[in-house]
Amino acid sequence: MLHPLPARPRRAQRFGVLPGFGLSMGFTVFYLSLIVLIPLSTLFFKSATLDWQTFWSAVTAPRVLASYRLTFGAALLAALVNLVAGLAVAWTLVRYEFPGKKVVDALVDLPFALPTAVAGIALTALYASNGWMGRWLEPLGVKVAYAPLGVVVALIFIGLPFVVRTVQPVLEDAERELEEAAASLGASRLQTFLKVLLPTILPALLTGFALAFARAVGEYGSVVFIAGNMPMVSEITPLLIITKLEQYDYAGAASIALVMLLLSFVLLLFINLLQWWQARRGLGKNV
Repeated sequence: MLHPLPARPRRAQRFGVLPGFGLSMGFTVFYLSLIVLIPLSTLFFKSATLDWQTFWSAVTAPRVLASYRLTFGAALLAALVNLVAGLAVAWTLVRYEFPGKKVVDALVDLPFALPTAVAGIALTALYASNGWMGRWLEPLGVKVAYAPLGVVVALIFIGLPFVVRTVQPVLEDAERELEEAAASLGASRLQTFLKVLLPTILPALLTGFALAFARAVGEYGSVVFIAGNMPMVSEITPLLIITKLEQYDYAGAASIALVMLLLSFVLLLFINLLQWWQARRGLGKNV
């Protein structure tokens, strides 16, 4: 005698606040295309109006190459400084209690809220030859304002919060029991940091470094006041693009911007690949 098969239980439907994947993905692609992809694609189209020889001459002129070196070199140096300084600040805010801690924590976000032009004017007034710090530094041979060093100082100022705010929550969630266990087994403080704590916070450090670097590459407002803007010396690429636009050389400005876009994308891709490799390496050790 045949018995009817039992009815399959209906799969429980999962409801969420947002709609399903299809609609959500469609909105995501539409929004990113409208805000990011379409504006960036105009760089390719505008640059395509030039022939190859003219394009190459525009993006490899000595003045343009000097601006590349200053922009990317200063951004990289500032991001490296913020990598160390941001870790120290985040460590202090997480691991220690001291008077005025909330004030210091709030001051970290000041570069986010402060208009970049105001930051540039303040830094220039501070490090100029008659400023509070410039009057002591210039007799020692250290010229900050109206020099490439001023560009690095401005980029350090605007990039520090990215590292601190990325590393701080990871440090708060780190298990101190692992550090205590390492210390009880005879590990020194340096060994505990390198072997126990650093692998935990390294992805966050790399993320903060990438954010600080990306922010520094495109910075304009705080740099243009303190740099001095001398061609071949302290002229950044964003300022050179603005100069091209003021001269109605839209194709030349788009060409330089396209090179900056491609170089920034390659560097950020490398940092993301490094993060991915570090995550895979850590996963393999845990297995």
